[in-house]
Amino acid sequence: IPLSIAIMLLSMDLQQIKKLTKEPLIALLSALLSVSIMALIFGLVFGGKIFEGWKVAGMFVGTYTGGSSNLTAIAIGLNAASDTIASANAADYVIGIPTLVFMFAAPAILKNSKAFNKLWPYHHTEEQLLDTGDDDTELMASKEWSIKDIAWLLAIGFVIVIIATTLASMLFPESFRSAGRIILITTLAIITAQIPAVKKLRGNFDLGLYLALLFLVTIGFAVDLKQFFGSTFYITLFCFCVIAGCIILHLLITRLFKIKYEYVVLSIAGCIADGPTAALVASGAQWKSLINIGLIMGVVAGACGNYLGISVAYAIKAILGL
Repeated sequence: IPLSIAIMLLSMDLQQIKKLTKEPLIALLSALLSVSIMALIFGLVFGGKIFEGWKVAGMFVGTYTGGSSNLTAIAIGLNAASDTIASANAADYVIGIPTLVFMFAAPAILKNSKAFNKLWPYHHTEEQLLDTGDDDTELMASKEWSIKDIAWLLAIGFVIVIIATTLASMLFPESFRSAGRIILITTLAIITAQIPAVKKLRGNFDLGLYLALLFLVTIGFAVDLKQFFGSTFYITLFCFCVIAGCIILHLLITRLFKIKYEYVVLSIAGCIADGPTAALVASGAQWKSLINIGLIMGVVAGACGNYLGISVAYAIKAILGL
């Protein structure tokens, strides 16, 4: 997982953030803030009722700022038990997948709803949505990798993990060492990703995600089904409260700031899943000019997720005195 985090974040080009104008940036910040606030509130409610509840709260911040890979990264940083990781992933799929399906249907539903358009009159025109300008983003296209790309990505990833692990052992107490290592890996990977030669490497996100998925398969083999089904109900309820609460708060904030609803939908999709999924939502809705915006939103949210998830988890732990 530390290796997968390092490799995935090598796709983080900070120059791309300049493409986020005022409205999509506010929508993204609102989504991140809403997830963190609701995970903190419901983490205090469920933290004492669920085994490792404070860790689960941090994991839910991760999954709703960057998808399952962030959930797993934060779980590793917090030293969560394998059953806790499996239960949190199960709850995420039960609640998150239907929400994501609705995100793909939302553009057509919202566009044709007179009541919604009266309540939320802020949106792009058809001309604005179809104007791609110089953006030639192509989704679901064939990708060419070389063994050289893979070798360099693995080498850079291992070096980042070794440096972060060494620094964590020197800088942090044992109780925070694992979480500190994840934060250091995230930071070092983002810094390394800005090097021009690293930007040219292909397949970083895909290779990192593949390694993360291998870990989830391993976790699945280690699950005790009797304990798993006994703990999943409360975690699923916890998950539902977090995602429902954060969407409601996010809608209130973005409506207050009069944000165009296209940006609101993409910010939710980018946080619940990832950048490519948000881009696919934009593509499916024929929001051609917003495909790259959705992609950037998801990447930025994923990079912020590790910091926010670990911060929220330790805040809950401190408040509850665990």
